[in-house]
Amino acid sequence: MKYVILVVGTPCVGKTTLAKQFAKRLDAFYVNLTDYAKQNSLTLGEDTERNTLIVDEEKMRQALAVTISQSVCSVVVDGHFAASVVPDGLSSCVFVLRRNPVELKEYMQKEGFSEAKMFENLSAEILDVCLVEALQTQTGKVCEVDVTGKSVEQSVDELFSILLGERECFCGGVVDWLDFLEREVLTEQYLKG
Repeated sequence: MKYVILVVGTPCVGKTTLAKQFAKRLDAFYVNLTDYAKQNSLTLGEDTERNTLIVDEEKMRQALAVTISQSVCSVVVDGHFAASVVPDGLSSCVFVLRRNPVELKEYMQKEGFSEAKMFENLSAEILDVCLVEALQTQTGKVCEVDVTGKSVEQSVDELFSILLGERECFCGGVVDWLDFLEREVLTEQYLKG
């Protein structure tokens, strides 16, 4: 069976590492959206303030539709905006990776994120931005997966269990980072700007 799996989530949640391992285990074609945009001239420029590429989403949507349709094997698409650029009718499952903001902040600090970029991305995680986008663009196939404290292997095993129907796909309500931060009296430290 040919699957088209989307792996989405905020930066530093572990998308790329997990998606690559998942694709390898599934023997699937792997697509990193940033690399794909560069290789296929699908950018409109660069957002220097955020140090990121500005992607032509419509052109990317068209190019991805062709790439996915022409692939003879399963495809794993990795990118925080994958749910908005892969046509709904082509995807089999969307895994929205979630990571506790305390752990996520540590990863971002290790990666050298600027304070502004770090807090922008922490806010996106806390406020479910990637989950909401996936729910708005991908019908009935979104699975929220908390990867906090788990190894890549554990997380890949969990995704496979969900994909194969051995484990239930939960959509929404898996995590509530805002409630967690309020209980731990950390809200002001993580939602800034």
